[in-house]
Amino acid sequence: MTNLPPPAEELRLLDAELRQLDLRRAALLHRRAWLIHVLRAAAQGPGPGSGASPKGGPPSAGAGAVARRPEATAPGVQNVLLMLGGVLLTVAAIAFTLVSWGHLGIAGRALVLGALTVAALGAPVVLLRRGLRSTAEAVAALGTALTVLDAYALHEVALAGTGAVGYTAAASAVLAALWGAYGAATRSPVPPAIEGSAAPGAAPAVRRARAGLRHPVPLAVATAHLPLLLWAVAAGAGPYGLTAVLLATATASTAVALRTASLPVRVVAVTGASGMGAAGVLSAGWLCWSASDPGSAARAAGLLAVAAAVALVTGRFVKNPDVAVAFASAAGLSLVAGTGGVLWVSLPGEWTVPGCLACGIALLTAQRTPLPRPLVRGLVHASTAVQCCAVLWAVPLVAGTVSGPAALGARPWSGTPRDIREAVFTDVSWPPYASTVPLVLAAVTGVLLVAGRNTARRSPLTVGALVLGWAAVTVLPVVLRLPYGAGLVAQGAVVVAALGFAVRAGRADRWPSPPALTALLLALLSSVGLAFLSLGSAEATIGVLASLTVLFGAAACRPGPAPFAAPAALAHATALACAIGAWADRPPHHTALLVLVVPAVAAVCAGRTGPRATVPVEVAGGVAGLLACALAVTDLPVLALVLSVCGVVAAGTALRPERRPAGWAAAVLFLLAAWVRLAAWDVVVPEAYTLPVTVPALVVGLLRRRRDTAVSSWTAYGAGLSVTLVPSLLAAWDDRYWLRPLLLGAAALAVTLVGARHRLQAPLVVGGGVLALVTLHELAPYLVQVVGALPRWAPLALAGLVLLGLGATYEQRLRDARRLREALGRLG
Repeated sequence: MTNLPPPAEELRLLDAELRQLDLRRAALLHRRAWLIHVLRAAAQGPGPGSGASPKGGPPSAGAGAVARRPEATAPGVQNVLLMLGGVLLTVAAIAFTLVSWGHLGIAGRALVLGALTVAALGAPVVLLRRGLRSTAEAVAALGTALTVLDAYALHEVALAGTGAVGYTAAASAVLAALWGAYGAATRSPVPPAIEGSAAPGAAPAVRRARAGLRHPVPLAVATAHLPLLLWAVAAGAGPYGLTAVLLATATASTAVALRTASLPVRVVAVTGASGMGAAGVLSAGWLCWSASDPGSAARAAGLLAVAAAVALVTGRFVKNPDVAVAFASAAGLSLVAGTGGVLWVSLPGEWTVPGCLACGIALLTAQRTPLPRPLVRGLVHASTAVQCCAVLWAVPLVAGTVSGPAALGARPWSGTPRDIREAVFTDVSWPPYASTVPLVLAAVTGVLLVAGRNTARRSPLTVGALVLGWAAVTVLPVVLRLPYGAGLVAQGAVVVAALGFAVRAGRADRWPSPPALTALLLALLSSVGLAFLSLGSAEATIGVLASLTVLFGAAACRPGPAPFAAPAALAHATALACAIGAWADRPPHHTALLVLVVPAVAAVCAGRTGPRATVPVEVAGGVAGLLACALAVTDLPVLALVLSVCGVVAAGTALRPERRPAGWAAAVLFLLAAWVRLAAWDVVVPEAYTLPVTVPALVVGLLRRRRDTAVSSWTAYGAGLSVTLVPSLLAAWDDRYWLRPLLLGAAALAVTLVGARHRLQAPLVVGGGVLALVTLHELAPYLVQVVGALPRWAPLALAGLVLLGLGATYEQRLRDARRLREALGRLG
């Protein structure tokens, strides 16, 4: 069978084909005129002015632009002219009605307007029969404008005493009916030429399609949205009546949009239904949530229920699945909004959100009904939106419960609170209507668990259920206002449950599975909150930190959670050491010695944990060591001891083959410990600080050169020699005694001789330079005396002689400097 387009689409195609035929006909007529001209010219003989080519082709460019296409099509020009004419006539009619109306009598006025209106409305019928559709549309538009002027004139002359709003409602109803009837009456059979061009397989009903004016029916549908609303306003209807009118008008417009096959009418109906429906639903929602008594709220909820029913019916008959889903979602949200408004007035405020949530969860039962799939999806989307809003409503209480205990860190052990809420919400405000938050979170958790069974989205739904369930049990002690001790026990149970689930899920699934990792992170977050919450009393702090250390230490024995549990155990152990020191009323530098147990334990455990937990454990131990150093910084002897112990721990770590570089850290720590110890003894001799660095550095350089002869002496010995010789040289320069320069000169001479003996560049240059500077420093007083004894012209003369000598032997000096550089370069 032939797939035929709708009548309106087929008519548009036929109009386009006719326009193409008109253009082709014009071109052929032009060609015919040119051929006649050529024949006449041939009969009369060729003349000098003839435009014909010798071969009988078309004329040249100078004979006329035959092939030039027009810049505007004939239908376009026709439409522009008709539109301008209709606008001018409409303006003239308005001007006549408003200005010249008073110069005529009643009979004259009626005669003029009646004649104009009848003529403007009757002419399109004749024009349509003759196929002049565009002209008919322009004249009909003038006629419809005249009907509006007729209604205005009738009110001004005969019905001036009636109310403007009521008369406008009646006039809009009459005009809508008149325009609709006029649009239906002007439909005429398709001309025989168009009917004969229909496809051979077309049905007879299609071939007898009727074509009429385009604008009257859409204009009638648009105007039909006004009468009922205007009548309600004129009758003094209240907000409930106006809302009902809006919804009724939207319902009627929706029915028109579903039933009509005309695209313009459908567009107008859909636009009107959307605007009226949205206004009605918003008005009903505002009335429902602002009602002062249950009866008023129930009336508004009934309006929302009607809107929801209309939306569901509309979604049932809409062909586009996405539009049907949107209508069903709007219906579900309207039902929930109505239920929430009634609950807001009827019950305490705490039960409004749980009631809305219950209604939203009830929407999920649509999955068990025979409703079409798009409607079910829309109701499920509405339920999801309601549950998300309920969870967002619970966020302030959860955030306050998690962050509130941190305020106790500013005033630890200031007194045991009376209950857990006082401990948590001392510096954080309590959210209103929050007593039902655990119920809401538990309900959404249950929905996620049920939805995650036997589905491909089980893992993300399980993660969401874990988070919401954790939030529910976390805020439950605060909501119930449990005693302080009972609240600590409840929070500890949350940590144990989350950690146990993480360990179990890590064994059952391939670690790290999203649920197991989520549970472990929740356990860590809860443990931090519990640690802050225990700062109400010293006994509670020590007990909680000890329990958390043991708990996470036991969980670290499993390879799965070990990368997270082991550092957590060390962190809690560090906090426990600080708490014990504070409880024993010991100074911070004594507490630092207790904190050093944590780096030692971390160094021992790092080699026995799995490869993924080694680095986190070592980082946690290093942080504990830094904390110990910070605590001991006020007492230098204890700081030296702490640094020494840290060096021992680092040296023990370096015994493992994969941690050999830790030996450098151990050496640095030992050196820092020695320096701090010397500073504690008030030692100011720089050699005491530099020699502990120089000796190991020279030993290391010697061993390295023995393994690799390609290593230069600067790399092996330069840093070690400079660390001692340079500071000693600076100290000797200001030293007024002879012992330091003597010892420094002797040491520099020895280093120079060793460099010369073994042909090493670094000892030779560093030792020789220091020896020369020491000698210069020692001879400086005598040189000053000599210079002072000589006449003032003697230094100038001596400088001149030196310059003359250098200038005379310049090339020889350059060769000597080059030989010296080459000799030094040949040294190691």
